[in-house]
Amino acid sequence: MAASIEDSKSSFSPATEDVVAYEGVKTVEATHKVYGKYSKWFLFIGLGLAAYIYSLDGSTTYTYLSYAASAFEDHTLISTIQVAQSIIIAVGKPVIAKVADVTSRGLAYTVVLVFYVVGYIVIASSKNIETVAGGIILYAIGYTGLQLLTQVIIADITTLKWRGLVSSLISMPFIINAFIGANVSASVIKHAGWRWGYGMFAILIPVSLLPLIITLLWAENKAKKLGITPKQNSTAKGLFEQVMDGANRLDVPGLVLIGTCVALILLPLTLSSSAKGGWNNPSMIAMIVIGCVLIPFVGLYEFKFAKYPVIPRRFVLNRSIVIASIVGALDFISFYLSFTYLYSYILIVKPWSLVNTTYFTQTQTVALTVFGIVAGLSMRFMRRAKWLLVVGLGIRILGVGLMIHSRGADGSDAELVWTQLLQGIGGGFAAVASQVSAQAAVPHADVAMCTAVVLLITEIGGAIGSGIGA
Repeated sequence: MAASIEDSKSSFSPATEDVVAYEGVKTVEATHKVYGKYSKWFLFIGLGLAAYIYSLDGSTTYTYLSYAASAFEDHTLISTIQVAQSIIIAVGKPVIAKVADVTSRGLAYTVVLVFYVVGYIVIASSKNIETVAGGIILYAIGYTGLQLLTQVIIADITTLKWRGLVSSLISMPFIINAFIGANVSASVIKHAGWRWGYGMFAILIPVSLLPLIITLLWAENKAKKLGITPKQNSTAKGLFEQVMDGANRLDVPGLVLIGTCVALILLPLTLSSSAKGGWNNPSMIAMIVIGCVLIPFVGLYEFKFAKYPVIPRRFVLNRSIVIASIVGALDFISFYLSFTYLYSYILIVKPWSLVNTTYFTQTQTVALTVFGIVAGLSMRFMRRAKWLLVVGLGIRILGVGLMIHSRGADGSDAELVWTQLLQGIGGGFAAVASQVSAQAAVPHADVAMCTAVVLLITEIGGAIGSGIGA
């Protein structure tokens, strides 16, 4: 794990394995030469708008699915939809990262925008619950892509000592939307209906993302006109050869293998509570066994046969990436183990109002954001990440441990609140430190895929926690 954060793009020194810099990576490096004072401000404003709409979306739209199911009088697909959405959010990150590396950041954002808008239009105009499910799958691709690309762009334009602070500042909208999100969704349901709840984002998303996309595409086009972007070095001549070359660079077989493997592991974890017979259902065990058996084949293909692997061998041998992935996965397991039924628990055992209960469940999110900013500031001036990670994990473990007593008969309201505050404080420190440390351990050419892999494994941890908690 990287202990010192220096004023550079990366502290990585290539060892025995060659690092391939894709056209998209070379292009974004070329755009650094064309940004001026005002265009850089447009870029930051665009990032801020993208971060806010991502936060507002995540704080509101999840509540509309139950209303949509009620409108069609069919609740049987809700769990299936949520499972499919969680799988897409997990496995979609490496796909979007590959697209951003092979093509360009601006084009990747455009792809994300198209999936986002089309998904919400499909949901808003749906005639049955199956169409809603299809729209949510499309939307999930856009949602996970926006989350990933925002972090990738921050890594592109910041040095390591500033990255933790900028990355945490981008999360600030969650502080606002933690309190107004519930009011927004309730008002939409009351006055406009669930269709407009989804449909309004088909308007808000393009308005919010266009400034960022236009700025990125402008910089890429200007760099191209100046002749400082890389030339396409593909030797493919015909259409078929070009398609195969593109598939090769995207590592489509590797993405399919990884997606299949992750889906087979996540499906039983998320469906076990609703499937007939639960874990006694043979198909649950069969899917996990097949998914785990596929893991060595994923490694074999990626390490031995893939020319442009999604997960190169150097990632597996990189201590910082491995530690960040394990920390993220275990952290999400512990979070979802306790958080899955926290809202229901409070409603039953505490005489709190619905508003206060909602505020309580947002306490950890707010603390994560605030102390993530504190961690970013600490890293900016102290240039150390390891001690922040250790201290953060220690505080988080203390918060989790306190829940053993606070959820008993003698637990006070203050104790319950402090469990969430401590977990948020520790999580804010740990999340920023682990992500920046992982990114610091790879060259710029690997930043997008490194970030995607860490987030993918973290999401798998969340699914495991939810499955155990259920």
